Amino acid sequence: MSSFKLGVEVVSAHDLVAKDGQGSSNPFVELHFDGQRFRTTTKEKDLNPVWNESFYFNISDPNNLSNLPLEAYVFDHNKANNGKTCLGKVRLTGTSFVPYSDAVVLHYPLEKRHILSRAKGELGLKVFVTDDPSIKSSNPLPAMESALHTDVGSAYAQIPNSAPNSLRKEKTDKRRTFHHLPTANHSQQKQNFPPFPPQQQMNYGVHEMKSEPQPPKIVHMSSGPSSQPLDYALKETSPFLGGGRIVGGRVIRGDRPASTYDLVEQMRYLFVRVVKAQDLPSKDVTGSLDPYVEVKVGNFKGITKHFEKNQNPEWNQVFAFAKETLQSSVLEVVLKDKDLVKDDFVGIVRFDLHEVPTRVPPDSPLAPEWYRLEDKKGEKKKGELMLAVWYGTQADEAFPDAWHSDAIAPGDTPSIASMYTRSKVYHSPRLWYVRVNVIEAQDLVPADKNKFPDAYVKVQIGNQVLKTKTVQPRNLNPIWNEEFMLVASEPFEEHFIFSVEDRVGPNKDETIGKAVIPWNTVVKRADDRYVRSQWYNLEKSLSDAMDEDRAKKDKFHSRLHVCVCLDGGYHVLDESTQYSSDLRPTAKQLWKPSIGVLELGILNANGLHPMKTREGKGTSDTYCVAKYGHKWVRTRTIFNSLNPKYNEQYTWEVYDPATVLTVGVFDNCQIGGSDGNKDIKIGKVRIRISTLETGRVYTHSYPLLVLHPSGVKKMGELHLAIRFSYTSMLNMLFQYSRPLLPKMHYKRPLSVIQQDMLRHQAVNIVAARLGRAEPPLRREVVEYMSDANAHLWSMRRSKANFLRLTSVFSGLFAVGKWFGEVCMWKNPITTVLVHVLFVMLVCFPELILPTVFLYMFLIGVWNYRYRARYPPHMNTSLSCADAVSPDELDEEFESFPASRSADIIRMRYDRLRSVAGRIQTVVGDIATQGERLQSLLSWRDPRATTIFVIFCLAAAIVLYVTPFQVLALLAGFYLMRHPRFRHKTPAAPINFFRRLPARTDSML
Repeated sequence: MSSFKLGVEVVSAHDLVAKDGQGSSNPFVELHFDGQRFRTTTKEKDLNPVWNESFYFNISDPNNLSNLPLEAYVFDHNKANNGKTCLGKVRLTGTSFVPYSDAVVLHYPLEKRHILSRAKGELGLKVFVTDDPSIKSSNPLPAMESALHTDVGSAYAQIPNSAPNSLRKEKTDKRRTFHHLPTANHSQQKQNFPPFPPQQQMNYGVHEMKSEPQPPKIVHMSSGPSSQPLDYALKETSPFLGGGRIVGGRVIRGDRPASTYDLVEQMRYLFVRVVKAQDLPSKDVTGSLDPYVEVKVGNFKGITKHFEKNQNPEWNQVFAFAKETLQSSVLEVVLKDKDLVKDDFVGIVRFDLHEVPTRVPPDSPLAPEWYRLEDKKGEKKKGELMLAVWYGTQADEAFPDAWHSDAIAPGDTPSIASMYTRSKVYHSPRLWYVRVNVIEAQDLVPADKNKFPDAYVKVQIGNQVLKTKTVQPRNLNPIWNEEFMLVASEPFEEHFIFSVEDRVGPNKDETIGKAVIPWNTVVKRADDRYVRSQWYNLEKSLSDAMDEDRAKKDKFHSRLHVCVCLDGGYHVLDESTQYSSDLRPTAKQLWKPSIGVLELGILNANGLHPMKTREGKGTSDTYCVAKYGHKWVRTRTIFNSLNPKYNEQYTWEVYDPATVLTVGVFDNCQIGGSDGNKDIKIGKVRIRISTLETGRVYTHSYPLLVLHPSGVKKMGELHLAIRFSYTSMLNMLFQYSRPLLPKMHYKRPLSVIQQDMLRHQAVNIVAARLGRAEPPLRREVVEYMSDANAHLWSMRRSKANFLRLTSVFSGLFAVGKWFGEVCMWKNPITTVLVHVLFVMLVCFPELILPTVFLYMFLIGVWNYRYRARYPPHMNTSLSCADAVSPDELDEEFESFPASRSADIIRMRYDRLRSVAGRIQTVVGDIATQGERLQSLLSWRDPRATTIFVIFCLAAAIVLYVTPFQVLALLAGFYLMRHPRFRHKTPAAPINFFRRLPARTDSML
């Protein structure tokens, strides 16, 4: 017998259904787990009962714990007939059971027991796994009669002796608040769990328990059937946000009024707006003044920029100080004169923070006022400073552009800090596909007049260069007639250049002429209508080609015949097709109305790994980036924190539910004197919109998993709040009948090679454009968020895709195995029932399709109760990241082209050859079976074809005179015949087919 036990503390219930006809109920809770049942005491006339009773179930097989559910039923005791009526139930899967150190009290909404029942209210439970040998399992459930007569002091509810009595007798004040009820015994003991096999769903081992402090009110949840460590699992949370407490996706309104930002926690800030100064005194010998303002609150200090020789400066800068970090009750605004040696004091304005007003949007901004400067003794002096000081939240419009006290590194100037740390919203440039058809050239003038040129055309837009094939005409009018696709972005800043080149030798080309096509002359189209081709004059140099007046002066020109257009009917893929966040075409006239709104609250990150060392301590300067559609958002950088709090909310319009939101966390390496380094990726989360229920608030803590050359690592957790709301149910459902991509992708589809090349160019354009913003969104960030390297070879990813394929067909394999057991009569009753069903379907064939669809309907309805209640997330087992070899990881992170030694490259090449050899064998076997089918009537084997032709004639006659039902019955009974009538050797048709010839004899 295992020493492991499942502990369940039944804390309380709230807002139960009244069942006694007098507006009340007599509730008690019944717990079911692994064939064991326990019951609490009955609370008389109480719709908000409090039990605080603990029970302990024996766990017979810890390896199978993840497959064992815990069910808690709330019943009403009817004293008249000693019966019970179900008030609701809670069902917890085994994947949510956690060690005692991670367990907290959660209030679960009660569900209906069956479709006709009624349920409401919540049940507070604390569920955990323990191996404490001092805890004994609870006594089994007694008979119904004796148990129901027990009102108070049930002998079957066990409370550990080590628990403080005050905690057991204390009644909860707030029903919708989660409480942690630790015991002294559990808080000190060490949880020792045995190591489980690697393929199990959950692992409660010591090595899986978290070393960093975890936030309360968290439930561990499994991501699906694929097993992965408990530390990598999703966690559902119940934070108190601006709209109220989130419980099970529902918003429980609190006492405070709802905030505009209802998906983030309200953060209070002290805002100081320094507008301008006037009539300042002179300080230098020359009578001038170089003023700047220093805003000080306790240990925090913000500085404006300084003006040279200006006695009436204007700054208009805002400073934001987090209220929870303020350690002073006085705000000092000091005006100083910038000097080479020591800055001179000009004047000061002091504010008592207890007298500062509070502003709540949508109130108008607080009007700034003039304040007379004072000296250090508090006496008035010459000069005035215009200021505005108020308390606000992150909903304040001054918040995004403000200087933040938690985003400044020592040694950074305020201008540099604000450049790299502010929160911003970016928009990707509008991308177009450029279709180019190079037709011909006319009257070329090569450098060597004695031979015809080996001409080709080079098409260039920025860094994109494509070339036609080299042709060797017998005249000066070569013809190519080749088509290309390139990517351009608005505004069109890159030149569109055509260059005709002459291949005069190996790796030696000479330019015959150039042409620059103005973008305003290129036709834009939204469909596949015909576009007229045009002739363009060729000039010797690029400057001449860009001179429009030169073409009018010269009478003779070599010419190039091309057809160019901007294809707006396509969606320009700038990210991996599996993770697309936008599927709209480029042409805006083809856009459909939005179907809903996606709201994202980036709350905080927990337990981040230190990315750098500062003052001998590991730390990180992190920010988050979210991408959906054309809109990118970046939170402010939180300096020097491994548990940063962002609490920023953003909104996107949704045009298609089959899209993906991506949120990434990065370490900012541009502050603290480290300019030029690449920002370090910490991890990212993907959330598919179609997996979200409408109107529900998803508050989960997502593990940040990153694959390093040393293996997969958890870099921390990202806490998000997500809500998707649609505007019209009909429009939402209609989207599922529409094509995934715009119409042009099906009328004139692009090849896979073209898509990969164009996607690479699109990512480069987006990265270059966003890298020029302020603060810049760096190239490594854009490439990581867009999965720019997802197309590169990876042995690990190939294994994962193969396992995904086998998982898809596992259902068919299971059906085949079951049918094989039916044919072998392993269970005679099942086989007889299958025979009966088979006879019914053959006799009444019109029932076949209705039976199939009814069966699928029933399966779907049955699986509804087991549906996922949370978005999918990164799965290490599904990705084969938990069992990958170091060499395979090194190969995956290898640069392209390879830079390793020749021996390593040879070993990897040999491994790839062996894998490809097995694939080659499978493909060859499939081709052999197809060629055998073709040889049935090809007379490749005359005797086999003769046999088959005679068989076909006989079959035609028999099938003509015999009813189809009789033949189907005979075939079915023959296929499912008893093993006594079977032979161990293959059947004659199979032997005949295997003897047919294939074309393998003709292969070298």
